[in-house]
Amino acid sequence: MGLRGAGIERGRPLRFFFDGTPIDAFAGESVASALLAAGVRSLRASPRAGAPRATFCWMGICQECTVVADGVRRPACRTEVRDGMIVLTGTVP
Repeated sequence: MGLRGAGIERGRPLRFFFDGTPIDAFAGESVASALLAAGVRSLRASPRAGAPRATFCWMGICQECTVVADGVRRPACRTEVRDGMIVLTGTVP
């Protein structure tokens, strides 16, 4: 079960894509939590130093987990996964 644990009720299984890689998730999860459960630790690079960035506050305030989800820049911790969603690191293309 990995980081999701056994005996926990989940939404229906779905799949989205992070930088072209398929990620299995469950309805109701945030993009950030689904990526963390899948072993993804870096969601973007800092604009100045290029250092890896990921979740920090888990409330959408700090913007450290910003990704591009279906063409819109948004915090991964406040974005619910959808089946077939395309999520990218970096800036809006």
